[in-house]
Amino acid sequence: MEIDFFWIGLGIAAFGYFIGNGLKNFKNPEASFQFEDEYPTLIKEKDLHTYLNLSKDEVADLLKQHPNAPKIELNGTTYYPYQQFMKWITSTEIYQ
Repeated sequence: MEIDFFWIGLGIAAFGYFIGNGLKNFKNPEASFQFEDEYPTLIKEKDLHTYLNLSKDEVADLLKQHPNAPKIELNGTTYYPYQQFMKWITSTEIYQ
């Protein structure tokens, strides 16, 4: 019987921890995205179509028309920083 109370207490403590942690930024939803700003996600050029929901041909055409897209080249492999690329593609710069 004592072990049952232990597990119930542990569950309530975990529940309280996660609820409290979620309520920290209740009025500031932007704060939950700080992890993305600290650690950039790099996407290989061959996988970029998955993140943009476009076909491979459409992405190849986009990159051909806009060689100034934010990218990083390491050891002959081209990577696109996700946050910077999404800001670039939603900016008005690309549509002029």
